Amino acid sequence: MTTNIEKIEKVNNLYECNKLLLKDIFTPEESKILEDEYKISTNKIENIYNFIYAYRKVIKLKFNIPIVDKIYLNNNNNIKIIWGDCLKNLKKMDSECISLVVTSPPYYNARDYSIWKNLKEYLIDMELIIKEIYRVLDNHRVFVFNISDVVGNDGMNKINAFNTRKIPLPAYFIKIFEDCGFTYVDDIIWDKGEVQTSRHKNKSKPWPFYQYCCNCYEHILIFHKHRLEKDIKYPCSECGSLLVRSNSYTYKGLRSWECKNTNCIKTKSNRGKRFSLKTIITNDPINRSNGIIPEDFVSKWRRDIVNISPVIKINNKKENKLGHTAPFPIEIPDMAIQFYSYKNELVLDPFAGSFTTAISAFKLGRIGIGCELRKDMFETCIKNNITSNNCPYEEIDYSSD
Repeated sequence: MTTNIEKIEKVNNLYECNKLLLKDIFTPEESKILEDEYKISTNKIENIYNFIYAYRKVIKLKFNIPIVDKIYLNNNNNIKIIWGDCLKNLKKMDSECISLVVTSPPYYNARDYSIWKNLKEYLIDMELIIKEIYRVLDNHRVFVFNISDVVGNDGMNKINAFNTRKIPLPAYFIKIFEDCGFTYVDDIIWDKGEVQTSRHKNKSKPWPFYQYCCNCYEHILIFHKHRLEKDIKYPCSECGSLLVRSNSYTYKGLRSWECKNTNCIKTKSNRGKRFSLKTIITNDPINRSNGIIPEDFVSKWRRDIVNISPVIKINNKKENKLGHTAPFPIEIPDMAIQFYSYKNELVLDPFAGSFTTAISAFKLGRIGIGCELRKDMFETCIKNNITSNNCPYEEIDYSSD
């Protein structure tokens, strides 16, 4: 006897096919939301993914603590400028609404507009922000984080006479990210070329202990978010059936399933289709067709040491032509956005600076969102930079909150 679930190949309405199983997953109210969200398509693959994404939207409503969405984002591709403290702004965003985060944070006491009492207070503030980003970043997505060592006084000693030292911020941040739930993936070295300082030359002292290296590189750290969903299963990406069982754990926090629908494809050993939420996303044919990365671009980033010239800020009149003291090259967000997101997705930079990430996102068909605390200092240069790159923008101002 053929069950209702086994008729999936013949019936386009996957909500009806899975109705019996949905009773054990959703309340009647939640099932009604799924039925309304799901748009039936005559194209089999499109129909399956329409059902999966509608199903996942209800899963998020059910299992994530909803946050009142005080930050309203219009459904257009305009760059979103969010003024105000990024931690407060992040707390106004819904859980798992962002597809990719790309940023370079304020380096510890490297600029006079971002000063902390000591290194400990700086790292505590950064950890609070990274925890909140973990919440707003969608599951199985990526955080790209550009950071470097800095030379300074960590302020951690009672003796004020101590001099500066090299502070290994990347090492501290990797530990913070892992403590917040992220998985460390990779460290791409941004080779900036020739050393831009005369520090440590010590030509007059050509003896041991007087010679030290200078930084000519920064780190581009890659992290995954894999939040384990213990009591959740997903429809098969091949047939749309919820008749699945837990299969294995590919990574910590990443579970896969095996389809048990008898009408679905089988391996030679009679195993059903195996999939995870991550493979559902990466195997989506629409995502694949819109996300082809040029071969020469892939080749450029094939090595984990990449040569990129720093941004030239000062013109021949010794003026800062960008109006911001710490921009990073657009090649970094270009890589992150093409490698780790799809078109029309939300890309966030919580420390937006000159809005390089948001500009890159717009040019690559994504929606760029940036937070900037110092509207008083950077409003003009940010707007000039966005408009000079022919990008539209809209403002959301919480700077007075």
